[in-house]
Amino acid sequence: MARARSDAGAHRMRHGRTLITVMASLGAVLLLVIIGARRPSSVEAAPRLSADSLTFTADVAPILYHNCVMCHRPGGIAPFSMLDFDTVTGRLKDMADVLREGKMPPWQAVAPAGTFRNERHISDADKHTILRWIAEGGRFGNPAQLPPAPTFAADWDIGVPDAIVTMPEEFHVPARGTIEYMYFEAPTNFTEDKWVQAIEIKPGARDVVHHVLVFARPPDPPAPNVSPKGASAPGVAPAGAPSSPPKPVLVFDAANKIDDTPRNDSLHAPPKRIGTLIGTTAPGTNVITFPEGTALRIRAGSILTFQMHYTAKGHDRMDRSSVGFRFAKEMPSEQIIATHFVNGQFSLMPGAKDVMVPSSVAFNEPVKIYGIFPHTHLRGKKWQYTLVKPDGSSDVILDVPKYDFNWQTYYLFAKPLEIPAGARIVARAWYDNSADNDNNPDPTATVRWGDQTWEEMQYTGILYSVNSRRLKPATK
Repeated sequence: MARARSDAGAHRMRHGRTLITVMASLGAVLLLVIIGARRPSSVEAAPRLSADSLTFTADVAPILYHNCVMCHRPGGIAPFSMLDFDTVTGRLKDMADVLREGKMPPWQAVAPAGTFRNERHISDADKHTILRWIAEGGRFGNPAQLPPAPTFAADWDIGVPDAIVTMPEEFHVPARGTIEYMYFEAPTNFTEDKWVQAIEIKPGARDVVHHVLVFARPPDPPAPNVSPKGASAPGVAPAGAPSSPPKPVLVFDAANKIDDTPRNDSLHAPPKRIGTLIGTTAPGTNVITFPEGTALRIRAGSILTFQMHYTAKGHDRMDRSSVGFRFAKEMPSEQIIATHFVNGQFSLMPGAKDVMVPSSVAFNEPVKIYGIFPHTHLRGKKWQYTLVKPDGSSDVILDVPKYDFNWQTYYLFAKPLEIPAGARIVARAWYDNSADNDNNPDPTATVRWGDQTWEEMQYTGILYSVNSRRLKPATK
């Protein structure tokens, strides 16, 4: 009897377990039905709690730390930090959208991976990992698996500069209105020629500084102009370029749309001599480091000109920007030369779409090209650079099919391009002056060359060296 009671008890226990199992299964089914009744958004899905679910600590943080936090960090140029899990999870939809649309990381050139040494690239596998993690609910994971956060220089990304040149005065950036480009000259006080290995520009008030161009000119009258025909420094209209009077543009002050006339400041007009572009900072470009064995020469006593583009952001700011230099430890083998070529003779008619404006530069002896910097304004849509060889054959050397004025990039080649004597580079830029261009300040205007963003440029900066002008024999 005892055994029978025991068997009966066991049966009841098994039966009870079966009921519990059935009820649990029914509960899971009901839960799935309830979840399925609410259609997930583009970044939401039922969290996967399986063993292979992705986590921030183990899977996502390593990708963000490698690809994103150089901009997305406290004090960086990006609007939020990716070092902090809570901040990241507050931006999951935004992150998913920009990854799917290819807007992040901000890199517009189309080329095989490794073509450029400064490329911002995230692999398809890493992109899929982030998107899957977001879809699974963005779990944190095991804190022990979080990798150490990368550290950044507190002051200068190039390390402690060997020399710093600062604007001679502070400039008041008003809370509202459009500010003309401002120009500030500052002496280097270099008593001898300097060979520069790295250049970094440090805005004084980063939130209102859209971009800075720094030019260098020797103190004595410059040598005869050897720039390509029609070339001119940005900030100075090319000879013969039609001029147009300043006109109001729309700027935004907090939530209020403002239509102010441009501010004219005769105290900070462009100088008569501006020199050669040596450095730039803008969303997309800041530090320029030259390859080992090469350097940029800045002559003794050179004068620097800061071309400042300020953007009112709804609050008063005082800016005093600086440029820092790190010098080469020894005489380089090759001198990097910074120059540019432009087309200032163009007009974009009202409503015109897909307008192509060309320019070119030719080389009468072999050179190496280290970098190319395409620059247009708000109507610029794409760029393409073609190397035309002496035999008539050609290769595309830089293709930017979705140019974005908000990301100014100096494309630095991982391996310098060898350009033979007699070759030329043809640059073609396309513009959209129609109402279909959401960034167009005024589709009813005829647009010509000009400094301001509601005007246009067709400007290319290049970094090159001349093969016949080696400074010392190459080491084997």
